[in-house]
Amino acid sequence: MSLIMNNIDVLQGGKLLPLVEDFYTIQGEGFHTGKPAYFIRLGGCDVGCKWCDAKYTWNPKLYPPTDMSVVVERAVACKAQSIVITGGEPLLYPLEPLTSHLHERGLKIFLETSGSHPFSGHFDWVCLSPKRKQPPLEEAFARADELKVIIESEEDFEWAEANAAKVSEGCLLYLQPEWSRSKQIMSAIVEYAKNNPKWSISIQSHKYMHIP
Repeated sequence: MSLIMNNIDVLQGGKLLPLVEDFYTIQGEGFHTGKPAYFIRLGGCDVGCKWCDAKYTWNPKLYPPTDMSVVVERAVACKAQSIVITGGEPLLYPLEPLTSHLHERGLKIFLETSGSHPFSGHFDWVCLSPKRKQPPLEEAFARADELKVIIESEEDFEWAEANAAKVSEGCLLYLQPEWSRSKQIMSAIVEYAKNNPKWSISIQSHKYMHIP
């Protein structure tokens, strides 16, 4: 999939980015579950998971380039000093200007990515969520602080292990049920984690809290 927004001239090297939304909420997944954070969601994704709960972000043409300095000021005004950059797939874009400005203001930056595109920018925490349709680049595994694998069926445990074999020794490992299949697959995930305790279980707690 060719993304017209992935153009250095249009984006002024990352000073402008296709912003879907930015908002203050509670992190609902993975290691940082329960922590207040300011989310910056960018548009555009070429992975196309059928069960994605943010399909509205896929087409970057729907989201005109936004001056990231404006978003940084909104983030700085927020009481929580943690930023989550998510999408879509944020690594489609040059993120160095955004992350540099956020760090200059003393904010910590957490990235959520499929790892399917080259890294740009600097992050305090990287959550790698690999997808079968477009697997992570090799560089992504070394950058991951947290590996979060979505489990739709028991066949996905093998996929989870294949990715876990590539991350660093200190990377935290999470299995997360695909939301629409959570009732059907949860018992299998629980048993798998009990038998393989290197894995922890992540759930989409924000959906239970009815928050974005």
